[in-house]
Order: sequence, then structure tokens, then C-alpha cells
Amino acid sequence: MPNANLSEDLCRFIDASPTPYHAVQQMLERLQSAGFELLSETDSWRLKQRTGYVVTRNDSSVIAFTTGDADAFDAGIAMVGAHTDSPCLKVKPNAEITKQGVSQLGVEVYGGALLNPWFDRDLSLAGRVTYEDSQGQLQNAIVDFEQPIARIPSLAIHLDRDANKNRGINAQKHLPLVLAGAKEDKQSFRDLLEAKLPAKSKVFAYEIYAYDTQPSGLVGLNSDYVSAARLDNLLSCFCGMTALSEAAHSSPERSQLLVCTDHEEIGSQSACGAQGPFLKDTLERLMPNAETRQQAIRKSLLISADNAHAVHPNYADKHDENHGPKINGGPVIKINANQRYATNSENSAVFRQICDQQSIPVQEFVVRSDMGCGSTVGPITASSIGVSTIDIGCAQWAMHSIRETAGSLDISYMVKAMTAFYQNPVTAVR
Repeated sequence: MPNANLSEDLCRFIDASPTPYHAVQQMLERLQSAGFELLSETDSWRLKQRTGYVVTRNDSSVIAFTTGDADAFDAGIAMVGAHTDSPCLKVKPNAEITKQGVSQLGVEVYGGALLNPWFDRDLSLAGRVTYEDSQGQLQNAIVDFEQPIARIPSLAIHLDRDANKNRGINAQKHLPLVLAGAKEDKQSFRDLLEAKLPAKSKVFAYEIYAYDTQPSGLVGLNSDYVSAARLDNLLSCFCGMTALSEAAHSSPERSQLLVCTDHEEIGSQSACGAQGPFLKDTLERLMPNAETRQQAIRKSLLISADNAHAVHPNYADKHDENHGPKINGGPVIKINANQRYATNSENSAVFRQICDQQSIPVQEFVVRSDMGCGSTVGPITASSIGVSTIDIGCAQWAMHSIRETAGSLDISYMVKAMTAFYQNPVTAVR
């Protein structure tokens, strides 16, 4: 049976995380409540044994780790990787538009968003603002309007009779958000942002995103499914964080690490993305000796957790008939001959053994041979630091939609599998 408490907690986490900044803020609060100590990259680190720590970069990426016993790092680190960002609409720097007496905001498409579902939704805005305070100092603030203040209305079918057959979306022309009827005394967008900040603040820049205000929830006759925004990939962040918190208390002697980076949906090429040096920098601080560090990395294993495409009953022909994972069928091992996923036979067997010992079902996904394959942070991390990596994920429908669907039971399976991985020594085929 699905673990309702776990699924409901996932929904709370997602609803409080409309942007990567909010997701990292939520993870910090939860991990610190679980006993993890906050570090700063600008400070010297004096780490203690059997202690959990957490560090962030850009407010949108986070690494949490436990130190274990004195030689725990030398024995290899159990690592889980995920990403904090999701495809969405991002407000432009000079966004204000007035057309036909309507106040609008121009947006860019962030990542490979499925655009049609964004129409006719109750949208709000959230993100990070960089401003000058009353003392003339630059500060960052994370803001959330929370209320539905924006919308993208569809064009009526009476004005486009072919809408159900062939309606294209021009991101420049068709996606500007409707905010209000234009008024002579209307507030500018920067005025609205400054109203969210301390008095006498002056906004210099912002990274603001639109999101759907409909709360996450359980659906299905038996609450079989979780319906939410940003399941790709906040579900994996949640599972990794939950498993790490549990394992840190039950197996404090082990070295464990969770890395959740931003910008995966746009290629990971940033200082805080998986192609950046955040994880490498952190590992160098944990293990300053280069030879010891390389030995430890070769004994380590990284689970790259990112959701997988569940077979859709109305579009079953989009899957290879022998590799169509089902929702609530257990974790999915993702395999690709061209290394779009980092899985190989060795690390696949290690993960299967963990699941077998915990009586967790396992599935496999291989894309159809006549279709292209997406990728994850797995191959990026494997090639950048040389760690053995397996790509897995929970099966889901409607990936990159504004509203996605995953399985309630799969959340329990994934947390259980990750917890077992964290609790036991990293093992390799000999």
C-alpha cells in the first residue's frame, strides 16, 4: 500500500518549492532540523566525525554529507545526485508590456517545457531578487507572490477552428502573462517586487519564474498517484533528502552524500550546475590529498536519480515493448547504449542487489531504437570526477508538463532503496 504520510509530505515539499531557490531553502530547513550543520564555502571547514553537514551554492544548489568514522571517506562514499530545476516560464529583465489595455509580462521558456498545459492556469510568481538595502548594501531575497496573479488565456476555438488539430505556440507572441487591466497609476513590476522587501529597498536585478498555484495532491481511487508540478525532479531531491536524514541517524559511521544541482534542464553548464565544479570542490575539501581522494572515488558509487518515462496507456507504441516501466512498479534503471545514461552492468547489478535484499521491485527503461534519448546529470558527473554512476528514477507521466503524475507507492520504494544504499558499505563487483 502507498505510504500516504510520505506522499503527503512530498506534496508539502513541492508546494513550498516553486523555484530552485525555494527548494534549496526547504532542504536546508529540513536537513538542519535533522541535525545537519550549515557550512559556508567562504569559511574554513573544521569537520567532526559522525556529523552531518550541508552547503549551498548560488542559493539554488545544495550538497549535504555525513563524515562517518575517521577512515569513512577512504572506504568510498555512497552518493545520490538529482537536480532542483524544472522547465518553466522565466520573466524577462524588461518584461512589462501593455497591449489592448492589458498589463502583461514577457517571459522566456526555461528548458524543454511542454507549453500547452500552461494556458488557462492560475499562475503566481516567485524567485530571487537582488536589491540595495537602506544602508547601500547589496542583498539577496527569495520572494513568492503566492496568490494567483497571472494567467495565459487560450484563444477561443471559434477564432481558430483548427485548434484541436494544429495549434502552434509562438513563445514570443503567445506566452506573455496577463497581470491586470492597464491603469495610469499602476505599479511597475519592480514596484511590486520592492513591496516584498524591507523598506527603502531598490531592486537591481531578479530571477523570477511563473508557477501554477494549484496545490499538489493524491489522485486515483486508492490515492495511487501523486499529481503535482515539478515532480521532475523535486521528487528525487525529496527522496534523497529523506533517505539521507534517515541513514545519518541509523548508520552514522558511514560516509554519505547528496548533491542536488541547478540548471540540469538547460545543460548544467554553470558554476552551480553538474558541469560546474561544485561537487569536485566539495570532495577536494573533504579529502585534500589527491591520491587518497582518487582512491576513494574509485570505491564510491553515485546514484543519479531523475524520473523515467512511464508507459502511457494511450500512447503505448512510444515505448519499446519490453522496456515500458509502469507507475508503482518500482525504481526504474535507465540504460542507453550511447551513454545518455551512465548505467553499466556492474553498477546495475549493485543496485539490483540492494533492491533484492529489500524486496523492492525493479524495472528497466530503454528508449525505442528509432527515437532519440534524453540525458541526466549522471553521465556529466561520471565523466567529470570519474565516479561509477547508475541512472535510475521513478516512473512518471507528462514529464515537463506544468502538472505531472507519479506513483505513491514508488515514492516509498525509492526512499527505501536509497536509505538501504546509504546505510550499507559501498560495494563493487570483484
